[in-house]
Amino acid sequence: MKRFVVLFALVAVGVGLLTACGQDGADSDLKKDVVENYASGVHHLYSTSLNSAIALDASIDRFVADPTPAHLEAAKRMWLHARDDYGPTEAFRFYDGPIDHPDDGPEGLINAWPLDEAYIDYVEGDPTAGIVNNPEEYPTIDADLLVSLNEVGGEANVSTGWHAIEFLLWGQDLNSGGPGARPVEDYTTNANAERRAKYLAVASDVLVGHLQDMVKAWAPGVSGNYRAQFVSQNEDDALQKIITGIGELSRGELAGERMTVAFEERSQEDEHSCFSDNTTADIVANALGIQIVFLGDYGGVSGPGIKDLIAAEDEDLADQLESEIARSVNLANAIPDPFDQHLLEGVSDQATGRRAVLTTITSLEDQTDTIVDAAQKIGITISVS
Repeated sequence: MKRFVVLFALVAVGVGLLTACGQDGADSDLKKDVVENYASGVHHLYSTSLNSAIALDASIDRFVADPTPAHLEAAKRMWLHARDDYGPTEAFRFYDGPIDHPDDGPEGLINAWPLDEAYIDYVEGDPTAGIVNNPEEYPTIDADLLVSLNEVGGEANVSTGWHAIEFLLWGQDLNSGGPGARPVEDYTTNANAERRAKYLAVASDVLVGHLQDMVKAWAPGVSGNYRAQFVSQNEDDALQKIITGIGELSRGELAGERMTVAFEERSQEDEHSCFSDNTTADIVANALGIQIVFLGDYGGVSGPGIKDLIAAEDEDLADQLESEIARSVNLANAIPDPFDQHLLEGVSDQATGRRAVLTTITSLEDQTDTIVDAAQKIGITISVS
């Protein structure tokens, strides 16, 4: 009888070990699938953003060739559309990937802000300000010049990217109830119109080039590019990067730099897309980027996401985080436009708009805490602002 008990115990232990090994294998397979799906999703969303930027570039070229009010409005509409497509890709930052690698990442050339308008062009009270109005020092406006001048002498000295193009299309936002209203004459009869048009066209070309670099970095089947390295590394290292991206965007960047600073300072200069009054849409697009990565559904590409990994360990926690992220997206969508109206001096903190902004900030902060906890649940430690 003793021999039978011992034998039975050994068999039970063996079965347990086999089961554990099987579970480890399944976990590893799921992690690999999440990483592969993420890489495919990143490539898809950067490709979508690139295609929109190419359409924007074509619209700008039409405007520059024939600067009419209708063509200016068409270019503005394309900027807004392209901006919406770029916003979710910001969830792919904050881990020294190709977009923001400290050595050669182009993020500062693509999306730097706040922007000192006087670095680029005239502003109220200074009609000769900026690169556009300084042909003596900058006789030729080309890509090399604009890239070389970006953030020289200060972070606000932004010469390229989304917000440089935005400023050249809309001009300063000096209107209390709407976006900037740059006159079409700035591209026809006003001083340095041809240089302004050249600057706009070149800045658009530079943006397209940098997005092309991102698509190449994440392209499948390319030996030695970033994607190849990303999917071949240890799965936990890749997952740490993925979750750090959404965690840092959630609190440090979106809730913090992009919302809290402007909210507390009541500063229109600190809102993200101040010239076009597109800031609320920017916030929504960033919040959607977090949701996209969490669920693993990138639109044209879908598969397992971070939620699936968490659910394998704690389904209730996965559901909680899904609900919190969805709540943040919904709250961001509910912020009344334009965003800058909630930053004006004299607007009560109890006003509907300011309460909507603060509620969204709080929701993003809360979901970040849950992201950190959920990462820990699957054995991943992340550090976010």
